[in-house]
Amino acid sequence: MKPLQGLAFLLLMQSAGEALSHFLKLPVPGPVVGMVALLLALRWAPVQDVVAPAAGFLLNHLSLLFVPVGVGVMTHLDLLGAYGLRLLLVIVLSTWIGMAVTALVLRWLQRPGKTEGSADGEQLR
Repeated sequence: MKPLQGLAFLLLMQSAGEALSHFLKLPVPGPVVGMVALLLALRWAPVQDVVAPAAGFLLNHLSLLFVPVGVGVMTHLDLLGAYGLRLLLVIVLSTWIGMAVTALVLRWLQRPGKTEGSADGEQLR
């Protein structure tokens, strides 16, 4: 029964995010708003106790979420045959670009002279 309560709570948070995003006309999708609300709610132990069984269940069966993707690929094999190399190139390049941008941002954040915010003002190295 606990996993169902946790799943209901997760769906409630997503629905609340959808409602907030819709009624406040936010430029952020509802599930993202719901995820942020869930992140804030998970700071309290009662919420953690309710969500933990559902999260464990979902993580144990995570591979099932790839079935629809696999079916989609199988039903569009003709498109994959026609555009497969281009898709692969785009996926590889976008991954490399994302990793490069992440590395540059990390390097910029860790540059000398940037303080860590500690009480003694120690600098990052």
